[in-house]
Amino acid sequence: MPSYERLDYGSSDGSQWGGASTDLIGFYGKVPVVQRAFSSAVHVSSNVAVSSSFGATQLAVLNEIQNTLVGLGIWASA
Repeated sequence: MPSYERLDYGSSDGSQWGGASTDLIGFYGKVPVVQRAFSSAVHVSSNVAVSSSFGATQLAVLNEIQNTLVGLGIWASA
């Protein structure tokens, strides 16, 4: 039977990783990184939901998601 270690203290409110935007977080041995900066060009969610075709805005959003996951080490880059 597998044995897993918890990364929190079992609080019913959940757990928080990175108490500030300047805290560093990393996964799978990746060097911890700071939270990615806000980009108003990418964070316009109404364009993603309303558009009937896949365009530059949607591609920018997907690229930002990929870059974030690669930076954290969740999405393998090599």
